[in-house]
Amino acid sequence: MDIKLFESELKVMDILWRNGDTTAKEMAKQLNEQIGWSKTTTYTVIKKCINKGAIERTGRNFVCHPLITKDEVREHETMELVDKMFDGSSDLLIASLLNRKKLNSDQIEQLRKMIKDLE
Repeated sequence: MDIKLFESELKVMDILWRNGDTTAKEMAKQLNEQIGWSKTTTYTVIKKCINKGAIERTGRNFVCHPLITKDEVREHETMELVDKMFDGSSDLLIASLLNRKKLNSDQIEQLRKMIKDLE
C-alpha cells in the first residue's frame, strides 16, 4: 500500500472502519455532528479518498466501501515515521517512545511478551 492519507481523509476512513459500508449522506451527517463539516466538505474529502484508491463508491445511494484497512494505514504511517525521523531504525523509534513515558509493570510485561513472541 502506498496511499498517503491526510488527517481529514482519516476522519472519513475512520467512519468506514468503525461502521463498515456507509452512504456518503450518512458520513456527512456524522461528520457534521462530530466536527461541524458541511456536506460539501465531506463529499470533497470522500472524492479525494476515491481518487487515491482508498474508497470505492457504488450504487444509487453512493455507498462507500473502504479499500484499505486501518492496519495497512498504521503500518504505512509507522514506516514513514521510522524512515523520516529515525533513519529507518525501528529500535530508535521504540527507544524514543520508551524514554518519553513511564510504564507500569503490566505494560512492561506486555512489552516483554511481545519481544519474546518476535524471537
